[in-house]
Amino acid sequence: MDFFLNNYAFIIHFVEVLAAVTGIFCLKKFKNTPVVYFIYFLIYVAILELIGAYPTYVEKYEVLSHLKEQLKGTKFETNHWWFNVLWTIVSAVFYSFYFRNFLESHNSKRILKVITLTFVISSIVYIIFNWNAFFASSFYFVNIFSASVVLLSVVLYFVEVLKSQKILTFYKSINFYIASVLLVFFLIRTPLIFYDVYFSRRDMDYVKLNATINILCITFMYITYALALIWCKPRNI
Repeated sequence: MDFFLNNYAFIIHFVEVLAAVTGIFCLKKFKNTPVVYFIYFLIYVAILELIGAYPTYVEKYEVLSHLKEQLKGTKFETNHWWFNVLWTIVSAVFYSFYFRNFLESHNSKRILKVITLTFVISSIVYIIFNWNAFFASSFYFVNIFSASVVLLSVVLYFVEVLKSQKILTFYKSINFYIASVLLVFFLIRTPLIFYDVYFSRRDMDYVKLNATINILCITFMYITYALALIWCKPRNI
């Protein structure tokens, strides 16, 4: 566990950049399919994470010590605001949009669209009414609603696969691997959100456990994405 804790940021950034770079090399292969949107999203996530780690940079590198003093006591001292919107909200909207491209049922598309719109509006309202906390912590409501939107997108996709001829070649589809990884990831990570209240440097056992689970889940996700992009064919989406 000490290894994961000491190399937490490096491992996460490495697998995210690896998936993004793999996607760039596979852009030509998937250029005429909706998978290109997924590749662009991987690139977005890699950049998002690298920039969002700015509190770590100013803390770790002496050359940025002057920025540390400038950020101290401001709303931007932590990066909660960055990930509350650019990851928690944007990722749910993206996966909803992405999987709607593969749904044939108009009812499923309509349900997913309405739920996603409700999520965005309610998240914005929630942030407005909790403006100060927006810069200081993550929001359970937004995180859980975001995970629910992603899981709904995945479930609706799986239901359509089971009801169609795609079930015969599901293992060749890149979307099957994307959906499967998301299902596993959010089923593991979402329950842990409720335990964030216990996150404290005074309880290093929990800190190490949380870091280990995060790294294993994220590594599994992005390594699988990279392998799926390499192995799967555009016609089998």
